[in-house]
Amino acid sequence: MTKRKILFIIPIIVIIMAFKNSDKKTIYSIGDSTMYNASTENNYPGRGWMQMINIFFNDQTVINNLAASGRSSKSYRDEGLWNKAITRIKADDYVFIQFGHNDEKPDSLRHTDPQTSFKENIKNYVSEVLSKGAHPILFTSIARRTFDSNGKLKDTHSEYVSVIRDLAKEMNIPLVDLNKTTTQMIEKYGPEESKKLFLYVQPGVTSKLPDGKKDDTHLCEFGATKVAELAVEGLKEINSPLVKNLLK
Repeated sequence: MTKRKILFIIPIIVIIMAFKNSDKKTIYSIGDSTMYNASTENNYPGRGWMQMINIFFNDQTVINNLAASGRSSKSYRDEGLWNKAITRIKADDYVFIQFGHNDEKPDSLRHTDPQTSFKENIKNYVSEVLSKGAHPILFTSIARRTFDSNGKLKDTHSEYVSVIRDLAKEMNIPLVDLNKTTTQMIEKYGPEESKKLFLYVQPGVTSKLPDGKKDDTHLCEFGATKVAELAVEGLKEINSPLVKNLLK
């Protein structure tokens, strides 16, 4: 190859690589065990919905799921998990934020008041993400499988969900209302069929749950995949730039 051809080709390669890199997106997620990467050891069937969302994105997308089991908006920061996360987040990254399940717990290490400390915690997360030049997206907590006598789901998250919705409007932050869409999905499946979305495990399936389990909060692989699909649909509804990185 002549020197002239090489000099002609190099700028073209640089341009192609620049376009390719511009399509790369990095997503971080912070939240609880409905979202986290569950261990798959010993045939454990539980999954978090962010654990499954990668199947919907192309290879130009890096997903760092930093959600942690049992954490609330308070304990996630108090235990130093947020400090580790925010040091990794860079300009133009995306940060999915979903808290609420454990903020409802009565113990002092996790509990927050929805209208005061919970609201303040979420505002701080959002503000710190914005200060890095990154893009926060708020997610309401997924619904629990708790039916009333009329076959309708009970609202177990109450004000925690409404606070997230209100904050999204107040701070002009994109919102994916997973509480709404998971409620609709669970009700559509009905009281019996909806068990297949959650962690209903027969005895002997995994050594981690030798006696089995009936869990109406945490998801199995099928349920986590369905919730991840709802999250992706939510990203489409808000016209997130991340839609460009979804598999066609």
